[in-house]
Amino acid sequence: MHEFSAEAMGLVIREHRLARTPTMTQEELAERAEYGKGGAVSVSRIERGLISPGEHRLAALALALHLTPAQLAQEAQDRTRSLAALRGQRPVKLRDQVEETKRRHAAITEKVGERTKITQEHGEAFNHVHDVARDAFFLRFVKLAESIGGAPGPDRPSDGEPESEGGIPAAIRVDAMSAGIANAIRGAAAGGAAGVAVGGAAAYGAFTAAALFGTASTGTAISTLSGVAATNATLALLGGGTLAAGGAGMAGGVLLLTGMVAAPAAALAAAGFYVLRKRRTKKEEERLRAEVETAEAAMEQSQQGFDVMIDVLDRATATMEYISVHGTHALEKWRAGLPPEPRDWDSLGRAGQERYKEFLTVAGCLVAVGSVNVSALLTAEPDALRAMDLAIDETLRYADRTIKSIV
Repeated sequence: MHEFSAEAMGLVIREHRLARTPTMTQEELAERAEYGKGGAVSVSRIERGLISPGEHRLAALALALHLTPAQLAQEAQDRTRSLAALRGQRPVKLRDQVEETKRRHAAITEKVGERTKITQEHGEAFNHVHDVARDAFFLRFVKLAESIGGAPGPDRPSDGEPESEGGIPAAIRVDAMSAGIANAIRGAAAGGAAGVAVGGAAAYGAFTAAALFGTASTGTAISTLSGVAATNATLALLGGGTLAAGGAGMAGGVLLLTGMVAAPAAALAAAGFYVLRKRRTKKEEERLRAEVETAEAAMEQSQQGFDVMIDVLDRATATMEYISVHGTHALEKWRAGLPPEPRDWDSLGRAGQERYKEFLTVAGCLVAVGSVNVSALLTAEPDALRAMDLAIDETLRYADRTIKSIV
């Protein structure tokens, strides 16, 4: 994880951008760093210290500025130290102290509002495309799968599956999701209540719960199918389902962020009385300064988790969008080639059976990605944040690669 502040990195990037001849605009930097639509907004937010680029983005920005990632990171680290030293130097006169505290109060208040806005934008974007993928691909696949009699149970995940660098076996995680979905489909086809007949979000919630906490036909818990000790912890990281399913999954971070900034924001609001006063005593100044420093510390402490969360939401949104477009198209082609109902497993033929299994894997990827518990990133301690970042990155990489290899 980085050792520089978002403010320092933003200042360094802005200075290098403006030092180019001719001066590089934010739009040009975003294009050269391969940001997508609206990239200039992201660059602006980075330069203002609202967000800090992740490893991939930092490397792209450094290249665009004719620097190495190590050079850019080192300059940001140096600037972080110099900024900290400057903040440690207080003005001597009370009047100047008052003006400095007012400035810091205004800056942190703006940052609280901007961070909330950024999180809401990314959370809403994910929720929208997630709902499209859920309805257009996941539930349509489930409905088709329920019409196929005699479909076999899920394959048992391999006990020899190696763990990832982060200690989280993403392949086993997706296998567990797919197994839960397959068993829920079999149960619904046999007259259970988990099918799509119960309605969109409710049906999806039922299948999500089945994938997370379901059991195999033998009664063995899905979480123990792999035989890998880390699997239980892996599944626990998935959280309580997606926001659309009533849990606090991928976009649930919006809710936690509101709670996280409530305390410093409330403190700032209470202290605002003194900010508005034209004159205040030394005691009042000390009180306001302490409130501002508390809010600044809270925001700084959560910055790395916030940056990871935004990166995760962006990547997960792209994955869901791919499923909603390409997965839906592939599913429709498969549906058009199915034999008429009533249909059974043997009537699908080998190609149709393999496609069924592939779509089951895509559905497992969708659930695994959609139920990542990003809200915990905002309050995680540094060591825990590193482990969670590795686990989530492993899941997103595996899901993206697997989905694209199928559809």
